[in-house]
Amino acid sequence: MSSEAESITRLGMPGERLLERATAVGHRVVAQPRRLGWRHRLVFALSVTDAALVIGALLVAQLLRFQTTGLKASTPQSDLAYLTLTAAIAVGWLVALSATRSRMLRNIGTGMVEYQRVVNATFLTFGTLAAIAFLFQIDIARGYLAVAFPLGLVLLLLGRMAWRGVLHRMRRVGRCTTGAIIVGRPDDVMRVTEELRRQYRVGYRAIGAAYAGPARSAKRSSIDLPAVEFKDLAATSKRTRTRAVIIAGDLPGGNATIRRLGWDLENSNTELILVSRLTDVAGPRIHLRPISGLPMVHVDLPQYSGFAHAVKRIFDVVVTGGILLLLLPLIALIAMTVRLTSVGPVLFRQERVGVGGSRFTMLKFRSMVVDAEARLAGLQARNEADGVLFKVKDDPRITPIGRTLRRYSLDELPQLWNVLVGDMSLVGPRPPLPAEVDRYEEDVNRRLLTKPGITGLWQVSGRSNLSWDESVKIDLYYVENWSLTGDIVILLKTARAVVGSHGAY
Repeated sequence: MSSEAESITRLGMPGERLLERATAVGHRVVAQPRRLGWRHRLVFALSVTDAALVIGALLVAQLLRFQTTGLKASTPQSDLAYLTLTAAIAVGWLVALSATRSRMLRNIGTGMVEYQRVVNATFLTFGTLAAIAFLFQIDIARGYLAVAFPLGLVLLLLGRMAWRGVLHRMRRVGRCTTGAIIVGRPDDVMRVTEELRRQYRVGYRAIGAAYAGPARSAKRSSIDLPAVEFKDLAATSKRTRTRAVIIAGDLPGGNATIRRLGWDLENSNTELILVSRLTDVAGPRIHLRPISGLPMVHVDLPQYSGFAHAVKRIFDVVVTGGILLLLLPLIALIAMTVRLTSVGPVLFRQERVGVGGSRFTMLKFRSMVVDAEARLAGLQARNEADGVLFKVKDDPRITPIGRTLRRYSLDELPQLWNVLVGDMSLVGPRPPLPAEVDRYEEDVNRRLLTKPGITGLWQVSGRSNLSWDESVKIDLYYVENWSLTGDIVILLKTARAVVGSHGAY
């Protein structure tokens, strides 16, 4: 989800092949083929993938705990009982994935919403299992559950991420999209049409425009879409088998017009989508509560403190401790290499600004020459960044080993200590320099409402390729909409970005 995109309800109709094409012939919207098989095949493929991953995780857990999967003919009775339990958990887990609507077409490929539903289904499964075990005094090996629960969740999330990547690659070349007629005033139609073209991942493609209210011909022609008469919109949608109608803004007649349009579209299998003015607000924070026929949209307050942040802190400490233990040999090797290949200290210490404007010393492996700060003034003319940032792609101050460390973000490993002591979080906004904060505009100061992170949305959205404005918008979006599920997804994406060294220099 882009922080720049307007929130659009009911987005996400992914698929495997483009079976719906619309072309403008003169000023007509050409009928869409009836074949919708790609949608059903996608849901089926996801179901098979989920089943394989769940069963695989449970069998691995049984194998690690009991040194057998229970599939041999000579299996003892006790192991057969666990095989039965494995089958029951697998069925329950898959049912929970369906019950939480994790495979609904409009959720598939959307990212955070889909992943959150997978997490919800997993907790529902094991919460139900714990309740049943307690009520009926069933003794289940803790080691079995300790492997099955996290392994299954990670595999399911990785599976969804893999399918999402396939879907986005197809949509990048114009496949697996849903044709939509955009309705509204010319300015609104143009704005939404351009946004859908830019945000191809959402899977909607403008194939026509229905103008409401007065419209200047110059504005109409600049949109380059076949026009549909508003009064004929429902009939045209049904005749051309258009899958979606998107309301891009206010319509003459207000809610009554939208209500009548919804009634007219009921028999045409066309979904009605309303573009919201709530920008930079994630879906989980938005709740619709009808009161006496008046639809009231509630927006939850951002979570800056309290229980949610306590959970985030526990997550940071546990995961960081595990990573440090796992990577300790690599950290020692990097420290020795830096010490032996260049003159100067192993660690680079720099003052950064943390939550609430507090100052702390951020640690990194030194990747530049010792007098890098003194040489900075002479490189300002080569600055490739805008705003308050400084970036030079071929920075002459970087040491040979430092270039490798930066390429794979290994220079940031000492920041794990900053996380352990509470100065930083694993995921958060980019840690700014005091000089940058001094030049912040008022809105940008909201970045300081949460702890800075080793990684964040900025890291997985382009890293060094982002402009100043883009990185600010992404950081502010994270601050307003962070969640533990989102943090887990960002960490997984970070691993992929680091391995591929995308956007790093």
